[in-house]
Amino acid sequence: MVSISVADVKPGVKLNNHVYSPLGGLLLQKGKVLLPRDLDILRAFMIQQVEVEDFVVPERKVTEVHESPKIASTGGAGGATAGAASQVTMSPLTSLHVEYDRMLHLTKSAFQSVLAAELPIYELRNQLEALFRQLKHYNVLTFIPRNMNEYDYMYHNAILCSITSYLLAQWHGLPQKDWMQVAFAGLLHDIGNTKIDPMILYKPTQLTPEEVDEMRMHTTYGYQQLRKTAAINEGVRLTALQHHEKMDGTGYPFRLTGDKIHIYAKIVSVADIFHAMTLNRRYRKAKSPYLVLEEIRFEAFGKLDPGVVQTFMDKVTQFHNGTRVRLSDGSEGEIIFSDRNHPTRPMVSVQGRIVNLVVDRQLYIEEVLS
Repeated sequence: MVSISVADVKPGVKLNNHVYSPLGGLLLQKGKVLLPRDLDILRAFMIQQVEVEDFVVPERKVTEVHESPKIASTGGAGGATAGAASQVTMSPLTSLHVEYDRMLHLTKSAFQSVLAAELPIYELRNQLEALFRQLKHYNVLTFIPRNMNEYDYMYHNAILCSITSYLLAQWHGLPQKDWMQVAFAGLLHDIGNTKIDPMILYKPTQLTPEEVDEMRMHTTYGYQQLRKTAAINEGVRLTALQHHEKMDGTGYPFRLTGDKIHIYAKIVSVADIFHAMTLNRRYRKAKSPYLVLEEIRFEAFGKLDPGVVQTFMDKVTQFHNGTRVRLSDGSEGEIIFSDRNHPTRPMVSVQGRIVNLVVDRQLYIEEVLS
């Protein structure tokens, strides 16, 4: 047995002891043969050392590592300044991305191993809490994950749905005890996709009727998987089952009507539709979030819960006069007036002329610049 730096670990090495997160949650079990994604998890949680079976540590070049001498604090202004200068301070947005990336690594690992192991609920909760501490820097309409990979769509959608559902639960007035559970509902609503044949799940062309039926089974698979998961409530499980139900009874799998659909599922449905349409996918490019909001507003008539949709629209379209935007024709300008009845279509001043997006329906906001 040898304890080595994570920087020296290579795939294929076997762990000789459990690896725990800084908060005490089990990350990787003793005896596990490390895969590339496991190394990502170790780095994401800033694990420095692991105990492994027989392993030869590669020699490092003398010039490779030069540890800077520690600066002793003198207790005066100069010592304090030197100590502060030796620390690297991340920007608020960078901190958000760092916690998001850690959540991505953990979510991928959890989803990829869920068929053989229990979901690491406590580790997921701890990382969600770390992510939510950065939420003041998160904007539903403009946040874009770093290093977005369209093959990781399912994991990005899960995390973004979790964040947005957490916020929407607060905005819509749910009790605080429900907020984290709604976040889990968003994170795990598509967990049933892990039982779908990848040839169907990632098929770039139109599905056959038989394949559509199999895809729709992900709701039932998800509920069945979550029934054995502790530390989540029944609303989380029902969200996996009901997030494709519609208020008018035209959804699946049970064609439930509005009063029979759990409030968590109603919230996650709105978040899911928004993020599904604003993320790049293998077979479809992302849409402008402002066009998607208009489609969601249209869907509210009979399909989505109108109260949840109204809350979502009110909160994410609180434009301030002077906000700079880019329109779909490439022109740039600033918002000078927002109409509550048409929240996605304000008046925009573009090079001295006023563009009323309510009237000019062929134009829409492509991007918020500031």
